[in-house]
Amino acid sequence: MTATSTPHELAYLRDQRLGRLATVDAGGAPQNNPADFRIDGATGDVLVGGRNLAATRKFRNIQRNPRVAFVVDDIASVNPWVVRGVELRGSAQALTDVDPPRRGISRELIRLTPQWIASWGIEPGELAMKARR
Repeated sequence: MTATSTPHELAYLRDQRLGRLATVDAGGAPQNNPADFRIDGATGDVLVGGRNLAATRKFRNIQRNPRVAFVVDDIASVNPWVVRGVELRGSAQALTDVDPPRRGISRELIRLTPQWIASWGIEPGELAMKARR
């Protein structure tokens, strides 16, 4: 089952360029790294790219264990304090020899399909986190 982002969540994600992708290594330890990403307009999936993505631990981790979490957040205001963000949890695929979504990244991509989504500060008038499958 995949979860679908709301229009406000998708708009927020499309405006951001940096998220943090959490994977699990062969020993079961978590790894969390900054990641360049784009949203696939047709599916709502997250596409993570990089210069030499196939050589990264996150790419190898996903080849062994597809369970991931991805967080994009920022501070909208410091006075008053307003934070906002989206967390996606789901499965990922380590893809090779694909057309990259933009210039400057390799032909390897990570495609994250969300099965659980939480957001905070994204929907108008909503500051508390709300989550759904």
